[in-house]
Amino acid sequence: MGDEKTVGDFLLERLGAWGVRRVFGYSGDGINGILKALWKADRAGGGTIDFVQTAHEELAALMATAHSKYTGEVGVCLATGGPGAIHLLNGLYDAKLDHRPVLAIVGQQATAGLGGSGQQEVHLRSLLADVAADFVETVVSPEQARHVIDRALRIAIARRTVTAIIIPHDVQEEPAVEDPPHEHGMQHSSAGWSAPRVIPASADLRRAAEVLSAGSRVAIPAGAGALGAAPELIAVAEALGAGVAKALLGKAVLPDDLPYVTGTAGWLGTDASNRMLRECDTLLMVGTTFPYTEFLPKPGSVRAVQVDLDAGGLGVRYPTEVNLAGDAAETLRALLPLLETKTERGWRDDVEGWVADWWRAEGERAHQPASPVNPKLLVHELSARLPGDAIVSGDSGTSTVWLARHLRVRGEMMVSLSGGLATMGSGVPYALAAKLAFPGRLCVALAGDGAMQMNGINSLIDVARRWRQWSDPRLAVIAFNNRDLAYVSWEQRVMDGFPKYPATQDVPDLPYAAYAELLGLKGVRVERPEDVVPAIEAALAADRPFVIDAVVDPAVPALPPELTGEQRKTLDQALKQGDPDERAIREQLERQEVGNAP
Repeated sequence: MGDEKTVGDFLLERLGAWGVRRVFGYSGDGINGILKALWKADRAGGGTIDFVQTAHEELAALMATAHSKYTGEVGVCLATGGPGAIHLLNGLYDAKLDHRPVLAIVGQQATAGLGGSGQQEVHLRSLLADVAADFVETVVSPEQARHVIDRALRIAIARRTVTAIIIPHDVQEEPAVEDPPHEHGMQHSSAGWSAPRVIPASADLRRAAEVLSAGSRVAIPAGAGALGAAPELIAVAEALGAGVAKALLGKAVLPDDLPYVTGTAGWLGTDASNRMLRECDTLLMVGTTFPYTEFLPKPGSVRAVQVDLDAGGLGVRYPTEVNLAGDAAETLRALLPLLETKTERGWRDDVEGWVADWWRAEGERAHQPASPVNPKLLVHELSARLPGDAIVSGDSGTSTVWLARHLRVRGEMMVSLSGGLATMGSGVPYALAAKLAFPGRLCVALAGDGAMQMNGINSLIDVARRWRQWSDPRLAVIAFNNRDLAYVSWEQRVMDGFPKYPATQDVPDLPYAAYAELLGLKGVRVERPEDVVPAIEAALAADRPFVIDAVVDPAVPALPPELTGEQRKTLDQALKQGDPDERAIREQLERQEVGNAP
């Protein structure tokens, strides 16, 4: 079709009109019309879209999700139909469950061949119907492209969800229709979206203030919905004399150097957080659908107020007395002048004492001996050396526990991971997405060996392709190499009462640092505790991405700080049934001072 503008060309232009500057994806013949448009734009010198080729489509969707989390923008991923679209699903569900706007663009067989059971033909609308339930549409004519693109992006951003566009191969190369005819049945949409100001009704704010002012022991669990509301959250906490616990996705909501910030809560939480939630008389839940309900007060035992932008998430985890549907910062700002400022600070003093005790005790536990290296020590020493603008990405596994408890957030640090889906293999692609968005900042990924083998080592290939383009070439990966799918091993012992089964739990001991060096990166293997600090300092001073292959002890318990009597009984039962790590685990339970829940 020569140089005539095609639907593929128009797609790129329209994405640019919405502010999209980066698309994550993988090549395939089902999207050749779009890939050709990328080539044409680049050749003409007018390309505004950075196409990031990933080693697998799943990585593209995970990186689009991470891009959205770290930048606040919509993430966009691109894949061919059939297997390409199928591979996107895991990363798209990560976005859906964590309420992040992501647009998936997928190719399809030419329209004339649909229904003919051709190669790679998959019913894509059915495939994407759940993950992109708010909007999934097939572009079957050039006149349709404009409003489908606009609606997909607007809905993704406004509803903080996943949307999808399916474009058959032949439609991609048809002549674009930028302005559909002014006639019946045609749509004439526009680009752009502005966030509304969402504040609860005045009467509901007054009711909430009455509940909170009446409490003498207020606890504030805050999650990802409170990101960006730090000044307001601090002001409310000061007025109420409250302590603030953080859900995992809200780890960067407030810095951990505030004495009343108790750290993360729940199964991966701190003793200070869990004790505060246990002993409070009033809850103010802000921007969180905290999943570990057993760590919240007994239902009905305390009064509770919840703030969330998504009204559908209110009153789900705890029987709240007042539900405030609104933006966290706007709502807290409107609530603040209605609160009675508390002068009695006994509760706050208690909370601050628990926080100080926790950090002191965990610092000591991180230095307890292990075989060969205590995994807590890695994050403890890393945390002390990170700059205040570092970006940290977690994965899913025991490394998440060490991140949750030992990483002390400060300054402008950002932290994220796969929360609702908790998918393994997300840590390294998350860190790479962060680095592409903020090339001048240090990015760090913490991942277990299972996650590294699942996705991480492939994502390192993408790191190796890109690092020379960054103004700051540092991207550090700590691979927690315990040769065990240890988080699940601990769940089996404590929740289900059976010992570790090596056939399902052991993973190979791969040389992650040596693999990084094969890719032209740097790395070091750490097998002694005295080598931890030198390795971290080398990674943070490196002239290129750096992988620390940390050989750590799987017997260090990835458990809550305190176990219930039933949990301890179940664990003991599992260990007595021939667990290969029984002796080491019993030693570590004593060294790590895992207590008994009241």
